[in-house]
Amino acid sequence: MKKLLYAFLFFVIIGVIAAIFLYNSVWNSNVNLTSESAELYVPTGSNYLDLKSILESENLIEDLAGFELTSKLMKFDKSKVKSGLYEIKNGWSNRELIKHLRIGKQKPVKLTFNNFRTIEELVGGITRQVEIDSLSLLSYLTAPTFLNKLNISKDELLCQFLPNTYEVYWNNSSEKLVDKLLSEKDKFWKSNNRIQKAEALNLSPTEVCILASIVEKETLVADEKSTVAGVYLNRLKRNILLQADPTVVYAVGDFTIRRVLNKHLEYDSPYNTYKYEGLPPGPIYLPDNTTVDAVLNPEEHNYLYFCAKPDNSGRHAFAKNLSQHNKNARVYQNWLNKRGIKK
Repeated sequence: MKKLLYAFLFFVIIGVIAAIFLYNSVWNSNVNLTSESAELYVPTGSNYLDLKSILESENLIEDLAGFELTSKLMKFDKSKVKSGLYEIKNGWSNRELIKHLRIGKQKPVKLTFNNFRTIEELVGGITRQVEIDSLSLLSYLTAPTFLNKLNISKDELLCQFLPNTYEVYWNNSSEKLVDKLLSEKDKFWKSNNRIQKAEALNLSPTEVCILASIVEKETLVADEKSTVAGVYLNRLKRNILLQADPTVVYAVGDFTIRRVLNKHLEYDSPYNTYKYEGLPPGPIYLPDNTTVDAVLNPEEHNYLYFCAKPDNSGRHAFAKNLSQHNKNARVYQNWLNKRGIKK
């Protein structure tokens, strides 16, 4: 009888220990962070073993065995792992962590971009913040099927995106990500009568963007943008060459140029507005939304020329005729010469 009693007690103790271990594995805290939360990146195509390896290598859980046991009890080890970016909280139990990952409730990424000259630069800036690789996104954007769907050329691609901050999911496909950005662009153009204002200027939204990109590179002074836009619009109406120095710099491809010279003006490119009439085939920069609005709301005046002021203010001297402009230009050129700025 004693032996049976001892055996019974032994199994009771083992059972209690197992129950305590099981309880601790499932319910006790296993996410031990140095901060309130941490980000967990689960790449597309990951399986359970990959996830377990990430959790271990990133030191996001204390007890791997407890996580494995809870995963088996919850049949998570046989589930399809959902990729994405997850925010996990300090003090979570294995059960809380697994429930969160199983639901697939991702933390959105704040995708921000601006200040790019080319679609390649923009793609690079975007893909540094999301899972998609740059080659995949660039291939998607430049594919004939995509360009034909939007009825645009590759040169006009940059105008399909607005510099801003967007909430997206880290693991979005190229298609979902681009659809989101295009949707936001459409909302922008449909608000504040922007499409109607563009039509009143005899410009399409893409042409407004192209002109805004030139204005953006001509002046950093916010209250001058609508004045500069008015100059270019006046020249377009009169079929006068735009003669915008930033388009020449873009055409040449040397963005260190501080002084546009005659040799640069002779560079043969459809982006050289000293040689070709009208707007260039695409934007020379990703313009800020405020610059787009400056083009849509131009200052009405009779100016046809402008030249930088010789005072490092970033402002310009505007002129209604070539004679006055040449005077302004000579003053500025002399100022550059005195400072030894030759190129």
